[in-house]
Amino acid sequence: MLFDTFSLRATQLNNRAVMSPLTRSRAVDNNTPNSLMATYYAQRATAGLIITEGTSPSPNGLGYARIPGLFNDTHVQGWKLVTDAVHAKGGKIVVQLMHTGRVAHAANLPAGAEVLGPSADICPGEMWTDSQSSQPHTPPRAMTEVDIKAAIDEYAAAARLAIEAGFDGIELHAANGYLLEQFLNANVNRRADGYGGTGEGRNRLVLEVARAAAQVIGAERVGIRLSPHGVFNGTGAFPGVDEQYVALVKELSALGLMYVHVLDHSAMGAPPVPAKLKTDLRAVFSGPFMLAGGFDGASAEQALIERHADLIAMGRAFLANPDLVDRMRRNAALNEPDPGTFYTPGAKGYTDYPSLAG
Repeated sequence: MLFDTFSLRATQLNNRAVMSPLTRSRAVDNNTPNSLMATYYAQRATAGLIITEGTSPSPNGLGYARIPGLFNDTHVQGWKLVTDAVHAKGGKIVVQLMHTGRVAHAANLPAGAEVLGPSADICPGEMWTDSQSSQPHTPPRAMTEVDIKAAIDEYAAAARLAIEAGFDGIELHAANGYLLEQFLNANVNRRADGYGGTGEGRNRLVLEVARAAAQVIGAERVGIRLSPHGVFNGTGAFPGVDEQYVALVKELSALGLMYVHVLDHSAMGAPPVPAKLKTDLRAVFSGPFMLAGGFDGASAEQALIERHADLIAMGRAFLANPDLVDRMRRNAALNEPDPGTFYTPGAKGYTDYPSLAG
């Protein structure tokens, strides 16, 4: 099943193996995609679907050093290099829209941008800045409803630019503790207005962003990534989390989204997403359902056979194996990823992993 074709709404995939979004920090010039990035993604175009690294829809969302943006024409032209290269190899690609929210340092932001979040609580931990090395996260400003409306508009504008840039769709990043999950998570969202306080209130921003993007480019081109029970960036489980996510996915199903993508980080030490919750989320979403988290070829095949998902996303295996699909078909050995080059500029540990063909 893993190597079978699949109809992802209106997008035809060559197989059911998806390349997970992977931050690689190679957009070295004004957060703009470049020819090196085009080479990297084209090398991996045999994936049924590529989901790009997190890409900010706003200057305010460029919290990490050298991550790409998608909010001006220069970004569009840079991303066209990528989409053209992937499509020339017969692949399909969507851009993951990731606003970092409070997971940011001011030194990584362009002039005039600011660190925002649902509340004024500082994200725990530190992050890398090229100018000041590792630093504690910058305190965020709690967003007003005017700020929230502006952010929704930025997501919609980025969705439109994504289609201009040649993408087959977008993925809304509502996982890993970034802005959309900051609103979803009761440990981070301490608002008392209509965007917090209850599960319905915490779900509101995600639903409004999904509706806005769907209105601009069509719901069949809008996917979403969720990580209930994840602990990245000060999130973590909270009372009623399962019920809140089931209610959220029910409403996303009614929109007819491209897919729902559920991430379980237990393979990296986080608490597992309960099996019942995964089953419940799949049951309430009427469209394509994707799982990610610690899969290899054999476990991906088994999950598909048992109908736990329609698509399986894999991250580090694709990072280190540009020909991962072929290697899984042949049951061949895999290259090991080099963590020391995950986020460094340049080709080393990026476009130089060998393929079986040499």
